[in-house]
Amino acid sequence: MSNMMRDSQIMAQTRDENLGYMSDMALELAQMADDTGLATLAYLFRMAALEASTANSVLAETDDLSQQMTSH
Repeated sequence: MSNMMRDSQIMAQTRDENLGYMSDMALELAQMADDTGLATLAYLFRMAALEASTANSVLAETDDLSQQMTSH
């Protein structure tokens, strides 16, 4: 049972790191698009960054709720 919990925590941490990386990368790409005058592309990358950061916070809330429910 502890192996499952450990694996679950590792997977959650990896997912969080990946979403953070995607958000950061999308913001960098948005800046590059802005610098080259591609405003529409920059906007799309900013929306992708927002989506990744929102998904990260929603998943974190879900994880918190599931941990609260299983801790009882």
